[in-house]
Amino acid sequence: MPLVRKLLIFAAVDGLVLQPRSQPHAQQQQQQQQQQQQQQQQAIKIDYKGNVGPLLKSEHRDGDDTLSSFESHGVVGLLKVATSVFLISICGREQVAQVCGKPIYKITDVALIPLASQSEADNAVISTREHLRRHNKPRGAEEDDADSESDDDAPSVTDSLVEEATPSQTEVKDPVTGQRGPADKRSSVAEDVMQKKGVYGRFADKWFSRKGWSAESRRTQGLSTEQELAGKSVPKNVDSTGPTEEAEAAKSDKSPSDDKTTHDSFKPEDIPKALEGDKDATTIALLPRVLQTTKMYFSSGNFFYSYDYDLSHGIENQPTNASVPLFKQYDPLFFWNQHIATPFIEAGQHSFVLPVIQGFVGQRPFTLKIADGKSDSLVIDSDATPDDIQLQSWQDNQEKEGPAASEPATDEAVTDLADGKDFLLTLISRRSVKRAGLRYLRRGTDDEGCTANTVETEQILSPPTWNTSQDKIYSFTQLRGSIPLFFSQSPYSLKPQVTTWGSFETNGQAFKRHFNDLSSRYSEVYVASLIDKHGTEAKIGESYEQHAKDLNEHGGIDGKGKQLGFEWFDFHNVCRGMHFENVSKLMDSLGPFLESTGWTEISGDEIKHKQSGILRTNCMDCLDRTNVVQSACARGALEQQLSAGSYTIDLQNDPSTSWFNTLWADNGDNISRQYAGTAALKGDFTRTRKRQITGALTDFGLTLTRYYNNIVNDYFAQACIDYLLGRATDTIFAEFEADMKSNDYFVDVRKVRQAAIERCAARVIEDQDEDLIHGWTLSVPTSANHVKTATFEEAVLLLTEKALYFCRLDWGTEKVREFERIALSNIQGLIHGVYITSTLAQRHMDADKNVGFVIRYRADADGEAIRRNTRALDSGAANDEQKTDEKKAKSEEGRFLAFKALPPRTSVPSEGEKAESEEEVVKGVCEEVVRVVNKAKKPLAASETDGEAAEDRLLQIEDKDIISLADAKKSTGYLEQIGYSLKKLVW
Repeated sequence: MPLVRKLLIFAAVDGLVLQPRSQPHAQQQQQQQQQQQQQQQQAIKIDYKGNVGPLLKSEHRDGDDTLSSFESHGVVGLLKVATSVFLISICGREQVAQVCGKPIYKITDVALIPLASQSEADNAVISTREHLRRHNKPRGAEEDDADSESDDDAPSVTDSLVEEATPSQTEVKDPVTGQRGPADKRSSVAEDVMQKKGVYGRFADKWFSRKGWSAESRRTQGLSTEQELAGKSVPKNVDSTGPTEEAEAAKSDKSPSDDKTTHDSFKPEDIPKALEGDKDATTIALLPRVLQTTKMYFSSGNFFYSYDYDLSHGIENQPTNASVPLFKQYDPLFFWNQHIATPFIEAGQHSFVLPVIQGFVGQRPFTLKIADGKSDSLVIDSDATPDDIQLQSWQDNQEKEGPAASEPATDEAVTDLADGKDFLLTLISRRSVKRAGLRYLRRGTDDEGCTANTVETEQILSPPTWNTSQDKIYSFTQLRGSIPLFFSQSPYSLKPQVTTWGSFETNGQAFKRHFNDLSSRYSEVYVASLIDKHGTEAKIGESYEQHAKDLNEHGGIDGKGKQLGFEWFDFHNVCRGMHFENVSKLMDSLGPFLESTGWTEISGDEIKHKQSGILRTNCMDCLDRTNVVQSACARGALEQQLSAGSYTIDLQNDPSTSWFNTLWADNGDNISRQYAGTAALKGDFTRTRKRQITGALTDFGLTLTRYYNNIVNDYFAQACIDYLLGRATDTIFAEFEADMKSNDYFVDVRKVRQAAIERCAARVIEDQDEDLIHGWTLSVPTSANHVKTATFEEAVLLLTEKALYFCRLDWGTEKVREFERIALSNIQGLIHGVYITSTLAQRHMDADKNVGFVIRYRADADGEAIRRNTRALDSGAANDEQKTDEKKAKSEEGRFLAFKALPPRTSVPSEGEKAESEEEVVKGVCEEVVRVVNKAKKPLAASETDGEAAEDRLLQIEDKDIISLADAKKSTGYLEQIGYSLKKLVW
């Protein structure tokens, strides 16, 4: 099913209309076919409630010039926050590659159109159209309205170079047509990172400015004003042919003073008009920031798409059924806009569903001359002219033969160019949507075996025509991903300690599931772990090695003996002193596996050989060290693939092959920017194969930038990522406002808490005749007999027909730290009510969300009713030592335990499942405790002769505030308020 490639967007009375655009000036046959297909495609309408449906024929407005519209290249999806809905459309793109003759584009700019009313939508449309008119300059006088997918009009594939400035008069050879033409100026990924700072670097520029995010301005305005943004210095964009890029989005803010509209397709002051219904006020207040972050996220140059090529699969697994919509054949693991595109999918408007990936796509054409057997093949840069080749030849002769060989041979150089063989090298990196997020907020694995920063990278060597009748296509795939164990690190340290959690068995289950999934996808798996064998990384490295050994000793990956290859290479120690060339020692160890699994080879439109295994590389972040090793593996594969065609080149030392290093360095920078917010470290070695002191100083600056991003920008960005992927509801933003951080919702908290309840029950219920009725996890003060302490922790409350069990756990080791048994007959009272422990954020003061209960009980004089077992955890001992301490009541004054409801999960519940509110949880606990306690007390009450005394014995729920809002405000100190306000200002 063909996708809509261009569409007009305009606001009608009853909704936003998306009209596929016809192309009357298209000249080529391919464009004519696309025009006919688009004319057959029906326009759709999105009403102002976010409902998607076809546009009726009576509603068509073709030729109506009274309605403002702008041209879009596709739809990313619908963003729904609170009661507001926004259309995310692509209004800027750049062609970065062509695979099998099918263009691949990078998204450089998006527009967010509010679906609140016709006036607001129309204002946003006009604003976007004016922006595109100012910044979308034509390529030449002969420019027409033909689709940029035309091979003649399309720009050549990007070269990803930053070290070489292409002159304006330079001509290059088109890799598809073979014709020479003017080279288009392109901005590179590295330039985007270093000069334009990337998406997360821009957060700091706004949120840490003098006029940045204060508590009042964020609620009243939501965003920095356009005047503030206009004052920032913006680097010039070197691409004058594409619609717009991230820097152009910033430049668009510098509009003339008489302009009444701005580029942003939403206005903070207009947003409250779109909000209806009873929604969290905090989420509404943060909506402008959500929109700004979403716009910068999709405009960051990290998202790619193609109308005809499936970027989620390797070249050997491309779908063959053209009648099936592309999104249905897309691998869900790499389908980044699947959640926000759901309204179009459910409405059956499949031609508007354009799947995108996050990662990197780069391509470099180059030319080789067949070696004569005496020397390496001559590498001819595809952008080189005969004069450049002549100069390179002269320089080579100078080095080899001295001044006597200084006469350049122009004719010979031109002959070399004519006899050369053209190639394309394409790099495609696909980031997994599983456990997606940012550096210190997404580490390790989840309970499904999905790891953070998982990226599949495919390197394709092909002829420019992609014709396999005479030439071959080679594909070599690698994988990176975080260590598949449960661990975390604090973002508040430059060298944070590794904190592991979970038992060996719990980690082993996720570990095995992870590699079982990899084996089913790639067959053989070999691990290259690059973390340090000393220092803070040694602990997790040893655990990694132990789990790999245990897996191989107990049935292997599949339970049938398939072994997991494992190599622990202490990168920093071996390469100490900037001797990164020592990576060759690791390559010697990996050589047998890489040779046995090989790569995919396509010839004659048939797969002659398929890669039979995957190399999985990781360091702590899976960024810098991993980039060096992956580029080394790719370099070896490329050299061997070319040698099969009698081309011998030295990608390690030949300066004319620096484009290979640059392409891989750009890939590393993009992946690093998406995960850590900066370009990759050790990038100078990846680009030049040399480690220098200047590169080390650059790495130090990037490290500080990463540190800043980790503690300031990443928490809110992580919340947005979780929401855009459908992993959380919009209440995640209220949680961020309350705690200035985002939780990890890719680990199913329900399973963790249920396992804790079962573990506690098995440990503390000793009587065989005593059965568990119910168990809950609740928030409690860290000290008994207190309703408020400086910190709270999660604890487990168990209910049997004989007693209540209150258990404190060490969640890191999954062991019971302390428990207390309370006989039901000793329970004297139960108070239910408002339980406010903080007044810093709006969520903390909400009486509906902050509820709890207090259980009052007495201690028997003989000490038999209450038993408290404290288990001292000793990391060096195999078994815990048990210590029993029985205390007698010293007075008639009773004891109490306070419990507060945990907030409901913000992760999206399963189909048909509804998360309970805090009030429902507390009410359910209280009613169940009262029912069981009174059932146990009824025999005693029946024996009472006095009816009133018998009635008093029964437990009743007393509705009373535990800590009211007024009391909570009184107990909140000025220093606490000032500290939170400062933190809020920064975040």
